[in-house]
Amino acid sequence: MEILRCEGVSKVYGSGSNQVTALNQVDLSVEKGEFVAIVGASGSGKSTLLHILGSVDRPTEGKVLVEGTDISSMNRTQAAVFRRRKVGLVYQFYNLIPTLTVLDNIQMPLLLDKRKPDPEYLKQVVQTLGIGDRLDALPGQLSGGQQQRAAIARSLIYRPAILLADEPTGNLDRKNGKEIIELLKRSNRSLNQTILLITHDERIALEADRIVTLEDGRIVSGRKRG
Repeated sequence: MEILRCEGVSKVYGSGSNQVTALNQVDLSVEKGEFVAIVGASGSGKSTLLHILGSVDRPTEGKVLVEGTDISSMNRTQAAVFRRRKVGLVYQFYNLIPTLTVLDNIQMPLLLDKRKPDPEYLKQVVQTLGIGDRLDALPGQLSGGQQQRAAIARSLIYRPAILLADEPTGNLDRKNGKEIIELLKRSNRSLNQTILLITHDERIALEADRIVTLEDGRIVSGRKRG
């Protein structure tokens, strides 16, 4: 079942002689439960595409459909609500609130909607990510790897349609980075979570089901592994 579709998505910044085309007529389809890596050199348009898929930014042209909803036509308020409810975002910097416990950080997207978490699902998420024993700690008491696990748990707690991870291992050493990718794979398998991972690291990309390569704002390949 298709969960994400881009149709002719372009993004242009500036005008006249200062005009820069970051994305150029991108078409992309992602099935529910897929783990897709998006790779490309610096300036290829990877982060721009992620921001548009996550409704952080809007395309200059084209459509982005998530579960059949056209997010590219939403205003800023609608996009913010949609992002909180349907899109999990993970960056290389964890963006945890330092004065809140790990548990409160994880539950924050639900608390903003005045909703209570499903205790069983919360337990499944924190156990899958291996932080069940750190829920009462503050972010400053965690290692970098543990903070990234908490950030991933926060992104999963609303059962998002898609999880977008932008260089999630970029701030970690190799050992912790490998563990985070394994945890994303486990989330993909055990929670059937659809994941789009932005990375410049070919070794990390090879862990995904499919690799989409961007070059100068265009998709130049989209091969499946194996």
